[in-house]
Amino acid sequence: MFEPLKKFEALAYRRLGRTPPQGKLHRTAFWLLIVYLVLGVGRLLPNGGGQTIAGLSFFALCGLIVCSVPLFWRWVIRRMMWRVSNRLVVTYLLIGLTPVVLFVTLALVAAYIFSGQFATFAATSEINRELAQIAAENRAFSVHIAKEIKENPRPKTITVPEFDDGSAMTGRSKMEVAAFLDGQPLALETKPPMRPGMARLPAWLKGSFRGVVMGHGTCFLRAADTQIVDGHTLILMTSLPLEKENLDEIASGLGTVTLVPGIMEEDDKLDDSELDKGIVKKLDVESGEKRPPPPVKFHVGTPPPGQGPVHIQFDGRDVDPGRPEAVSGGLLPPKAHFFDITVAFVAPLQAVFWRTGETHQAFIHVNSRPSLLYQRLFITSLQVAGAIQDILIGIAVFFAVLELIAFIMAVRLNQTITNSVSDLYVATQQIDKGNLSHRIAVKREDQLAALSTSFNEMTASLEELLEEQREKERLQNELEIAHEVQNNLFPRQDVTLSMLDLHGVCRPARSVSGDYYDFLVFGPSTLGLALGDISGKGISAALLMATLHSAVRAYQFAGEELITVGTDALLSPSFQMVKNGLQEINCGEIFESPGKVLALLNRHLYRSTPPEKYATLFLAHYEGTQSRMTYSNGGQLPPLVLRADHGVTRLDKGGTVVGLMDGMSYDEGTVHLRSGDIVIAYSDGVTEPENEFGDFGEERLLEVVARNRHLPLAAISDLVMQALRSWIGTQEQPDDITLVLARQR
Repeated sequence: MFEPLKKFEALAYRRLGRTPPQGKLHRTAFWLLIVYLVLGVGRLLPNGGGQTIAGLSFFALCGLIVCSVPLFWRWVIRRMMWRVSNRLVVTYLLIGLTPVVLFVTLALVAAYIFSGQFATFAATSEINRELAQIAAENRAFSVHIAKEIKENPRPKTITVPEFDDGSAMTGRSKMEVAAFLDGQPLALETKPPMRPGMARLPAWLKGSFRGVVMGHGTCFLRAADTQIVDGHTLILMTSLPLEKENLDEIASGLGTVTLVPGIMEEDDKLDDSELDKGIVKKLDVESGEKRPPPPVKFHVGTPPPGQGPVHIQFDGRDVDPGRPEAVSGGLLPPKAHFFDITVAFVAPLQAVFWRTGETHQAFIHVNSRPSLLYQRLFITSLQVAGAIQDILIGIAVFFAVLELIAFIMAVRLNQTITNSVSDLYVATQQIDKGNLSHRIAVKREDQLAALSTSFNEMTASLEELLEEQREKERLQNELEIAHEVQNNLFPRQDVTLSMLDLHGVCRPARSVSGDYYDFLVFGPSTLGLALGDISGKGISAALLMATLHSAVRAYQFAGEELITVGTDALLSPSFQMVKNGLQEINCGEIFESPGKVLALLNRHLYRSTPPEKYATLFLAHYEGTQSRMTYSNGGQLPPLVLRADHGVTRLDKGGTVVGLMDGMSYDEGTVHLRSGDIVIAYSDGVTEPENEFGDFGEERLLEVVARNRHLPLAAISDLVMQALRSWIGTQEQPDDITLVLARQR
């Protein structure tokens, strides 16, 4: 079922020159893209079908985006993070830049909040200062009126003295003054004239009061004082509405200040006459019933469409500072520099609904700039402010220079690391191509430089090892050739006469052997047997063995040639007469005399090899018609004749080793073989291998042969070799092993 889909995927990706997807996420994204493209065509259908397909297409697009995000992230990590330099840069950013960014962000947020708090504090301080001024004037007015009432208990009009023209506020023409004696309003005359105050005295007012009050759809700065005059209660109230002119004074040197009264209750927007008519039910304040202040939420930032610079929620409803109830004043000057941003902040302002006495939250919104706040903070000493500003700028420049130095050092360190890694990568590619002579340039003294030096040393050692390996392979090839040549020197197959069976085997300790054995067939019933051991091992011994083999074969071929030309030629003085010391040897008789052949070979090896080179050699001449074996032993371990009656005869007649001294003669011995007798000729590699129990020895050799004498000679030879391997164990074969067996029929 899925096989056609996989073929389609592979075809599509091959057309795009990309590898077919392997993971489930990759394949899901591929098929979502196909579905989105197909549904994109289906959206062209008329009526409701196109809308339905458009909805499905939207869901397919959402799924494609969800699958593409992790795939894109993997691609970014695989491509951009493959280089070590990119990884180090990201590491430096995470380790070094992230704390700086977090610290700077925290500092900026804290500075912004502090600036906003300071701006609102300055604005509220100005309001509180004006309240204190109004309260002081109201206190003075109340004392004056109390004195007037004391002197004239029933006055028709009371004159209020002039107010202080040195007040921080302008717009005193809008100041309101009202007096109540035992709850009844008094007629007041002010200089300059003031607007008449409140027509009614709220029931909740008991004693003195100073604060921001809300009523008639706006806010007032209001102060009230209570005086007891001859048992009568005198209450004097002075109010100043917070309008643009007053807020201009408050916002002077700060920027713009906006006062948001909050949510005006309907009864606070009505005048006293409407309250008298009973249009709005008053709250029974004396009963103690209080409404809790509604929850307030506000934030500074981008406001919703159609609203002012601050978004405020009061009792679940939006309050817009741009509404008619909000009052703004002041002017925000242009930026003094690039970082002189607008600081917008909102703070709650405690206000009282004058009719009910309830406490509500009004809001004061300030737009300022850091330069204005800085000047206001150091308004008492601008010289100190300039010095502090210079110090802060100097510290910022110093930190910036340190950050720049740290960045340059990080870049330099990054380059040293990435360059070293790049050099190692290039070097490995060169080594992979076979360029072992490539070396990394080391110019520093650090751990990376030590790594490059170690790599160069490793490369040099590898080059030497490969050269040695090539030389070893060349020598091994030459040894294999020598081994093959040497194997051709040994008899290629066992020799069998009508009355004698022969078998020989040679197992070198190394690639080539220094042991020698050969079968020399002179006729249907006559043959020669040779077994030798060259001093040393390896190539030199093998070469001397080849020399000995060629010499013995040369005498064999010379003897055959002499037999061919006849006895007269053998006796002719003009043919080969070999002088051995003072006596002459007839070559026709040499091949029946092993002792004479050993004498000739001794002279040949002595004169053609170094003094330290010699050989042990056993030669025998077998005459089948008489079952007679004539032999001579030149220093070789004596061969053994295992008789059919289990007796043993040692073939030890002869002389010293061959090639060590000149002019040596060798004795001969004769042994007659009977049916079943086995001749055992061997090198020292058969009897001398040892383990913790000692040497293998002649006795074990004779025991193995005697126990298996009824078997073919090749089988007996294999059993002897098996016994030797068991005796040696896991140790390396110490010497060449040569074994020759001959059995009389």
